[in-house]
Amino acid sequence: MGLRSRHAQGDGCGVSEDDARKPLTKLAQAGRRPEWTGMPGQPGGIVSPPVWRASTILYDDVAHLRKAAGSSTHERLFYGRKGTPTAWSLADALTELEPGADGTMLFPSGVAAIACALMAVLKPGDRLLMVDSAYDPTRNFCEQVLRPWGVETIYYDPTSLSLDAHLADGPIRALFLESPGSLTFEVQDVPALAAWAKANGVVTLIDNTWATPLYFPALSHGVDISILAGTKYIVGHSDVMIGSVSATADWFGRIRQGAYLFGQMVSPDDAWLASRGLRTLGIRLAQHRDSALAVARWLADQPDVARVLHPALPDFPGHDVWRRDFTGSTGLFSFILKGGDEAARAALIDGLAHFGIGYSWGGFESLALPVDPARYRSVTRWEAEGPAVRLHVGLEDPADLIADLDAGLARFRAARDGGRA
Repeated sequence: MGLRSRHAQGDGCGVSEDDARKPLTKLAQAGRRPEWTGMPGQPGGIVSPPVWRASTILYDDVAHLRKAAGSSTHERLFYGRKGTPTAWSLADALTELEPGADGTMLFPSGVAAIACALMAVLKPGDRLLMVDSAYDPTRNFCEQVLRPWGVETIYYDPTSLSLDAHLADGPIRALFLESPGSLTFEVQDVPALAAWAKANGVVTLIDNTWATPLYFPALSHGVDISILAGTKYIVGHSDVMIGSVSATADWFGRIRQGAYLFGQMVSPDDAWLASRGLRTLGIRLAQHRDSALAVARWLADQPDVARVLHPALPDFPGHDVWRRDFTGSTGLFSFILKGGDEAARAALIDGLAHFGIGYSWGGFESLALPVDPARYRSVTRWEAEGPAVRLHVGLEDPADLIADLDAGLARFRAARDGGRA
C-alpha cells in the first residue's frame, strides 16, 4: 500500500497528536500518502508523488458532475484550479511539519501567501498591528492595499513585550509578527505576544521564512497562522516561486476559502520541485547554519565591522529569547560596516567572487546585498555606525567565503580611507 501516513483520511488534514517522529524523519516521509504515490488496486507505489498536470477534470455522467460540485472539493479532483495530488502532497507535508496545523494552502509566491492570509482575517474597519521590522513588500501591501480598503495599519516596535497601549483607540483584529525581522533580525518574544493576542481576542500571523517550521514551529508557540516564502529554504535551489500558509483549525477554513476565491494556486511542476527540495531541507539548513555561524564569527572579529546582526551570536540583543525558542539558525544575517559610504560598500560587494548580488535567499548559492533599514521604519529609529550588508551564506566552503570577504573588506577600507592601504 506504499508508505503509511499518520494523516486522518477524509476532508480534514490535521496531523495526529501522537505523531512522535523526529523532524528529519518527517521531512523524508511527509506528504507521501498512498493515494498520492500509488495507483488504485495496485500494490506498492512510487517513492515521490508524480507531476499531475490538469485544467479540465472529466466526469462519468451528469450525476457524477453534480455530486462532485455539491461536496467538498478540498483535495479532490474537481477542476485544475483546486489543485492535483502533486500540490496536495506538498501541502500535506508542510502541515505535518507544523504541529497544531489543521492544513496548509499553497500560493504562487511568499508575497501572495502574506496578502491572502491578511485578506482572510481582515475586513474594512479593522485595525492591524504590524511589526516595524517587517519585510518591505508586506509593508507595501499594508499601505497600498489594506489602508485604501479601510484597514488601519499600526506599526509597533519588534522588541515590545506589551501592546496594551494600542488598545486605547479600539480593538485590534490581527497581530503580524516576523522573527527574526527582515534586514536587522530583531527576535520577538513570540510566545508572550501570542499569549497577549489570545487574551485580547486578536488573531496572530507570522512570517516564519527565516527559521522554517524545522527550527521554529510557530503554531506550537501559540501563533494562529504561519506563512512561508517557500521560494527560499523549502525549494532551496533558486528556481521556483512558491508560498504557503499553515493554520490552526480555527483559521484554516478561512484561509482555504480565501485562496479559492482569489484563484490562488501553484503549478504542479513548481509544487513537485518544492517537494523535491523539502526532502533535503534538514541537511541543507544544518550546513547553512554552520557555515553562516563561521562567517558571522569571523566578521565579528574584523576591525572594519562595527556589528554583526545574527541572532545566534551571544552578544546579539534578543539572543536569549532566540536560544529559548529556536532549535537552530539559518544562513541569513547582516553586518554593519565601520564608517564608509555607499561607494565604499559597493567596492566591497562588487568585487566578491563567491557571493552573487541579487534579491531573495535560501538557495544553495551565497548572496550579498546592500540594505538600508532606515527606509523601512515607521515607529522605530534605525541608527548604525556605517552602511549595512546582508549576507546569505550558501553551501560553498566557508573558508572560501571568508577569504572572499577578507578581500572585500580590504577594498572597503581602501575606498573609505581615500585609497590609502
